[in-house]
Amino acid sequence: MSRGSESPPATLALSISSGKQGARVAPAALITTTLARWTYSTLALLTLPAWLARLWWRGREHRGWRLRWHERLAFGGKRAQPGALWLHAETAAEVKEVGVLMAALRRLNPSWRYLLTHGEAEGRADGIALLKPGDTQAWLPFDTPGAARRFFRRHQPRVGVLMECLPRPNLLHRAACAGVPMMMANARLSAADLGAVERRRALLAPGYRSLLLVLAQSNADAQRLARAGAQHVRVFGNLRFDVEPPLKLVARGLEWRQATSRHVVLAAGTREGEEGPLLDAWCALPVPRPLLVIVPHRARRLAKIGFAVRERGLVLRRRSNWGALPPADVCGADVWLGDKPGEMAMYYGMADVTLLGGSFEPRHGGQNLIEASACGCPVLMGPHTSEHENIADLAIGAGAAERVGNIAVAVRHAARLAADPRRDAWVRNAFAFTTAHRGTVERVVAALLALITTRSSQAR
Repeated sequence: MSRGSESPPATLALSISSGKQGARVAPAALITTTLARWTYSTLALLTLPAWLARLWWRGREHRGWRLRWHERLAFGGKRAQPGALWLHAETAAEVKEVGVLMAALRRLNPSWRYLLTHGEAEGRADGIALLKPGDTQAWLPFDTPGAARRFFRRHQPRVGVLMECLPRPNLLHRAACAGVPMMMANARLSAADLGAVERRRALLAPGYRSLLLVLAQSNADAQRLARAGAQHVRVFGNLRFDVEPPLKLVARGLEWRQATSRHVVLAAGTREGEEGPLLDAWCALPVPRPLLVIVPHRARRLAKIGFAVRERGLVLRRRSNWGALPPADVCGADVWLGDKPGEMAMYYGMADVTLLGGSFEPRHGGQNLIEASACGCPVLMGPHTSEHENIADLAIGAGAAERVGNIAVAVRHAARLAADPRRDAWVRNAFAFTTAHRGTVERVVAALLALITTRSSQAR
């Protein structure tokens, strides 16, 4: 495992050419892995009706979940141009990373066409903006043998790039059978996820071994990915640092901050179990309090959060109820609820300080704080950041974030920090932190080009 910045394209090409997708394994191990995948595939087929029902249920909160559901089975839909570059972005956050990568690739070769796949409705909705004539968008199919086989027959990609996390055993098995080279970019694997992989090693390790290149976010991620079975791992850094926040949204946030004439504390990406303690701690603050803005991680809990706010006697306003500028009655509310998608940068631009959602309950592992820092917003996080531990530690070391013991301490600290002139130093540190870690996209592009070039020369 070596750092990507130390690996020139020639070295990467040599490493890739020496690796074999679907490397040979011992006969006994092959029998074990085949049996594990057969059992998994059988269960996947048996539970398929339940997954389809779940899509329909989730369509209540976002009708995109019900859109073109037949593509989840790899039936119908537009075919990608043969030889397209396949980029998979499961979530809306990963779409931002893919967007930076696609922009860099288009500058190098405008003639390339792309197949962009997703697993979540929010990601698919945001991904539409990345498409140009000749590109194709589709759902990543369910991980059944038939759907995976039809997917590769239908689209015939030249290469596949998976963002952040490993998807599905059948998908990677069929990629190897179809001769499609696969790499994982911006790869991460938490300690908890590694434990899950090790408990199902016979099923999951072959997929990791089949990847021709794994570009990890950090040394710790690289070590865990290698233990999971990945054989060609490099440390390249985090693509999220190269994502520029939309300046129009940040500017609107600053405009809203001036309109409210109040200090603002943002609770960003809150998870189940966090809003109740947050609101209790907020009510314990002396009056006048700053404005509290809550943007939950999932939209389906908006009604529940709104009820919890009103139950405590706080005045609530929902973002969807006004236009470009908040009216006077909105500015005087106790709590704003961010219920419109795609506006996170606006809230970061507006806030004096951010409470990092997901970090105050052990089962969640924390929100990614890079976007907050890119917008110059200081971050207070709880003790649970296992999903993005490396980023959290780097931000603390750079003076862009601080860790606190629980949500009550965080709320009191945030209220003080919002009015503290020393906050300006945190803002400068946040900008410097994100600037110092940019450049990953160039390394990922070089690695992808090496993979494409090597496989093309081998095909000839």
